[in-house]
Amino acid sequence: AGSALTAEIGLMRATEQLSSMEMMAVDPLRRVISPRFWAGVISLPLLTIIFVAVGIWGGSLVGVSWKGIDAGFFWSAMQNAVDWRMDLVNCLIKSVVFAITVTWIALFNGYDAIPTSAGISRATTRTVVHASLAVLGLDFVLTALMFGN
Repeated sequence: AGSALTAEIGLMRATEQLSSMEMMAVDPLRRVISPRFWAGVISLPLLTIIFVAVGIWGGSLVGVSWKGIDAGFFWSAMQNAVDWRMDLVNCLIKSVVFAITVTWIALFNGYDAIPTSAGISRATTRTVVHASLAVLGLDFVLTALMFGN
């Protein structure tokens, strides 16, 4: 998703759509960048909730249907093993931090891209590398802060 944002904004810069907006006294940051930023920040935590639910359901399906574990035992073990409040809160905090970081990196690289096809491709590659490293580093730091004793 981040690379698509970078390519889209970079292409808008290359085709001078952003310059045209500025000439019409329309702020491209407010009209183009801001909605995409908030869409990323809102959608990633919602997707995280969906993926957590699907993961739990998938674990139940495999455990109960394929491995023959008793459904009551599975859900009892699940309730005992997971601190629902803290684990879900930490999961949502991480997803919001990752959403802000990845979306910001993608939009910045797209807005700052050299307006050529080679410049857009370099910006897209830079987005993937920087966002991946940022998520890796932030995951380490957030995990240490949240779960470190």
